[in-house]
Amino acid sequence: MQILGVLEERVASPSDLAEELGAPLGNVSYHVRTLADLGLLKLVRRKTRRGAVEHYYQAHGRATVTDEAWSQVPGVVRRSMVGVALEQAVDAAVSAAAAGGFDGEDASLTRHALTLDDDGVREACDALARLHQDLSAIQDRAHTRRDQGNGGGARQMGIVTMLFDGASSNGSK
Repeated sequence: MQILGVLEERVASPSDLAEELGAPLGNVSYHVRTLADLGLLKLVRRKTRRGAVEHYYQAHGRATVTDEAWSQVPGVVRRSMVGVALEQAVDAAVSAAAAGGFDGEDASLTRHALTLDDDGVREACDALARLHQDLSAIQDRAHTRRDQGNGGGARQMGIVTMLFDGASSNGSK
């Protein structure tokens, strides 16, 4: 999850990742190879460095887990994955805030507290899925414009969306 989180935002080598994540290079390299074999990462360039070839990767699209697959993940693993994702999201937002990333007119910080029935929850899930598809398409069009020299400067933007049962509901209906 941490590797995918970093590589969704930028290109990096296993060596870069190991240093950033404070993890052994061998472990990171193993996980990068596994993610690449699963089609979640793509090799974007090779660079000769100190007599060795360093490989640089980026996430291949947005990693998604189906509802069915998610339901089969043990609860302790789910909580750990959610914890890592939340930690990455909070770290990114705090860093952006410290650097003035929320100062511009195009920045947004919104929180919604909703009371929904089961159909409303499904509708909200579907709306988020459409938003994620729209964001991927927007990014693809931006890449095309930049490749054609029409897009202006590239800006690294961050968006976090979450839908969860509120603390007071504890999943009760």
